[in-house]
Amino acid sequence: MKAGERIEAATERVSELIVTQPKTIIVVFLLLSAVFAVGTTTISTEADVAEAFTEDLPEQEALDAIEEEFEGPFTADEETTQLVHRSNDVLTRQETLATLRTLEQVEDRADLRMESANGPPTMIAEAIDPNATTMADQRRAVEGATDTEFRQAVQALSDERGFEATVSDDFNANEASASASITVVTHEVPPEFDDEDLTGIQLSIDSIASGESSDIRVFGGGILLDEFDNIIGDSLAIVMPVVLLLLLGFLAAAYRDPIDLALGLFALLMTILWTFGFLGFSGIPFDQQLIAVPVLLLAVGVDFGIHIINRYREETVQGYDPVEAMRTANNQLMIAFVIVTVATVFGFGANIISDLEPIRNMGIVSSVGIAFTFLIFGLFLPAAKLEVDRLRERVGFPEFNSTPIANEDSSLGRVLSISAVVSDRAPAAFVVVLLISGGAMGAYGTGVDTTFENEDFLPPEEEAWYVEHIPEPFAPGEYTITETINLLEDRFEANQDESITIYVEGPFEEDHALESLESPNDDPTDSLAVGPGGEADATSILTVINAYAAEDPEFAALVERNDRSGNGIPDRNLDRIYDELFASPAGPQAEQYLTEDRRGAQIEYSIDAEPSQQEVATDGAEFAEDFRYTATSTGDIVIFDAITQIIFESATEGLTLALVLTAVFLVLSYAILERKPWLGVVNVFPIAISVAFLIGSMRLLGMPLNALTATILSISIGIGIAYSVHTTARFIDEYSVDQDVRTSLTTTLSGTGGALAGSMLTTSLGTGALALAITPVLGDFGLLMALSVLYSFIASIIALPPALYLWAAWIESGEATDRLTARLR
Repeated sequence: MKAGERIEAATERVSELIVTQPKTIIVVFLLLSAVFAVGTTTISTEADVAEAFTEDLPEQEALDAIEEEFEGPFTADEETTQLVHRSNDVLTRQETLATLRTLEQVEDRADLRMESANGPPTMIAEAIDPNATTMADQRRAVEGATDTEFRQAVQALSDERGFEATVSDDFNANEASASASITVVTHEVPPEFDDEDLTGIQLSIDSIASGESSDIRVFGGGILLDEFDNIIGDSLAIVMPVVLLLLLGFLAAAYRDPIDLALGLFALLMTILWTFGFLGFSGIPFDQQLIAVPVLLLAVGVDFGIHIINRYREETVQGYDPVEAMRTANNQLMIAFVIVTVATVFGFGANIISDLEPIRNMGIVSSVGIAFTFLIFGLFLPAAKLEVDRLRERVGFPEFNSTPIANEDSSLGRVLSISAVVSDRAPAAFVVVLLISGGAMGAYGTGVDTTFENEDFLPPEEEAWYVEHIPEPFAPGEYTITETINLLEDRFEANQDESITIYVEGPFEEDHALESLESPNDDPTDSLAVGPGGEADATSILTVINAYAAEDPEFAALVERNDRSGNGIPDRNLDRIYDELFASPAGPQAEQYLTEDRRGAQIEYSIDAEPSQQEVATDGAEFAEDFRYTATSTGDIVIFDAITQIIFESATEGLTLALVLTAVFLVLSYAILERKPWLGVVNVFPIAISVAFLIGSMRLLGMPLNALTATILSISIGIGIAYSVHTTARFIDEYSVDQDVRTSLTTTLSGTGGALAGSMLTTSLGTGALALAITPVLGDFGLLMALSVLYSFIASIIALPPALYLWAAWIESGEATDRLTARLR
C-alpha cells in the first residue's frame, strides 16, 4: 500500500471511530478538559514587558551593571519613589506645602519605609531652617516663613546644580518659578524586599498624594508594574466580550440553529480552556503578547467549525442519514484539517526561533493551541454533533435551518463563483497581473518601520472615545504612567539630555587607566562628535577629578604632581588620587563614575539629536571598540535599537521559515496524497500574494513592525493557509469526478467559498476587536489580523482560481503528451 493510501486509510479509521464511538470520544475530551482546568489555576502573569524583551541582551547586562555599581542623585530604582508635581508654579508656598504635607504623611507611616526625601520642597525648607530634619519640622518652617524669606530661600537655591536638576526646563531663576518638579523619596528596605512590596508602597503613597493634591503624581517601578498588570486584565475584559458577541452574532448567522451554535461555542471555549491549562502547566507567564492567542485560536476554530457543520449539512440535505453524512464530511475534511493544522503550526511556530522570549513564548503557546483546536474540532465536535442530533431526534426538538451557507443557486454562491468564470478566459494574464501587483506591494512594504517603545504597551495619554462609554464591570481603571512619562520628557528634557553610556571594565589604578578613558574622545564616531572641535562631550571620573581640582588647590597640586606627561591627566599614583577624591565633598559624585573596587567605570556621552536611533547605536558600538579595556555601549537608545533589530530579524526570519516550511510541506502532502506535488506550489501562491499586500498595507497605514506586529507576517501564513487548502481540497474532490475545471471551481467557490465567507466575516471582525484594546500594540495587531484574514479570503477566491486553471491545463497537456508518446511507440 502506498503512503497516500495508508494516510487515507488512517483517516477513514479515525472517521469510523468518530461515527461509531461518539460517546467515548465525548467523555475522553471532557475528562481532559477537567485536567486542563486545573492548569488554569497556576497561570502567572508577566507585567514587566521591557524586562522580558531585554533579558540576556549584552547592552542590558551592561546597563544593569551600571545601575548596580553606580548610584545617581535621582536614579529611580527599586528603593525610590518619585513625586512628580505640576502646576502653574510649583515653587509657590502653597504648592510646596502640598508636597511637604504628602511627605509628612508618608514619613508618619512606618510601613512605607521612608528614609529620606530630596526635592525642591525639602531644599526650600532646609534653606529656611537648616535644623528642620523631619517632614513635620520642614512643613512648619515653610508655614512660618514670611513671603520674603520664602522667596529668598528659593532664589538662593536657583544657582545650585542639584536644585536645577529637580525642576522643569521652564525654571525661571529671576522669578523663582517652574511648572513642574521631582521629589525623590528613598526607602529603607530589607533584603527580602521585592516588586510586590514596592508596588504596595507606591500605591499607598499615590493614595496619600492624590488625597492631598490632584497635581501630584507618584512615579516608580511599582506603579509601572501595577499598570502593566492591570492592562492585561482590562484588555481582556474589553476585548473578549466584544469578540464573543461578534462570534455569537456571526456564528448564529452561519449556523442558523441554536443547538449547532451552542456546540460551536462550547468547542471554542474548550479550545481556550485547554490552551490556558497548558500555559499554567508549562510555567510560561501570561503577558500582553499572549492576549492575542485566544483570538487567533478563535479564528482557526471558527473556520474548522463552520467547515465541518457546513459540509455535513451539504450531505444531509441530499438525503443521507447523519452517520453516513458525517462519515463523508470527515473523510473529505480530515486530511484538509491535518494539512491546515500542520501548516498553521509552521506559521505560528516560526516565531519560536526569535531571540526575544515573549515572541518565542507566543510561538509556542499558539502552536500548541492550534494542535488542540484540530483535536477538538476534528474529533470532539463531529462526535458531539452526531450525539446531539440523535438526542434531538429522540426528544423531537425541531431543526431551525440545516441548509449550507451557500450553493450554486444562491445569490452568495453566484457572487463567489464569478472568479471561476473570469479566470477561465485568460488565467495566465490574471496570474501575471497578480504577481506584478503583489510584487509591487511587497517591495513597497520593505520600507516599513521597526520600533520598540515602552509606550506601545501602555494606554495612550488621551483615552479613545469609546473608553468612557464602556459600562461596568468592563470599564478599565485609571492609567497615569503615560501622562507622567510624557510630562517628564516634555518638561525635563534639559535635565535628561540624549546620551549613551559606555561601561568600561578594567584595572583603573594602573598608570595609563585615565588616559585610556580620554584618548578615544579625540576621534569619536559621527553621532558622538558634538564638541566644538569635533571631539566627544564626555562626563567621567576624570571630569569629577578636574572639577574638584578647580575647587581645591591642595588636590589640584596632587593631580599636577602625578601628571608626568603634562596633559592634565594624572598617570601615576591613581590609587591615592582616588582615595583623596572619594573622601572629599566630591566623593558622592565620583561614586557615580567609578566603582569602589576601581574596576568599573561609566562614561556618559552627549549625542547629536539628528542621527537615528540605529545610527547612534551603531556609532556607540563602534566607538566602544576604541577603548583599551573591555567596553560596552549601553543606554535606552542602544537597548531599544538592539531590540528593534531583533524584532526585524524575527519578522523576516519567521516569514521566510514559515513560507519555506509551508511550501515544502504542501508539496510533499499533495505528492503523497494526490501524486500532484505542484498543487503545493499553487496553494502557496495566494498566500504569498496576501502577505505581500499585508506588509504593503502596514507601511501605507503607518503601522510599524513592533514587539507584537512582527509576528503577523508568519501568522498570516498560518491563517491564510486554511482558506487556500480548503478551497483546493474541495476543488480536487470535484475535479476528480467530472474533470471540468470551470464546473469544479464553480461548485467549490459556491459551496466551500460560502463557508470561507462566513469564517472570514466572523474571524476578521473577531480578531479586529483587538483594536479596542487599551494599548497601541494590541490595537495595531488586531487591525492587521483583520486585514490578514480579509486578504487571505480574497486571495483564495480571486488568486487561487486562475492558478488552478493553469495547473489543470498543465496537467492535461502532460497527459495528452503521454498519450501521444504512447501512440508513437
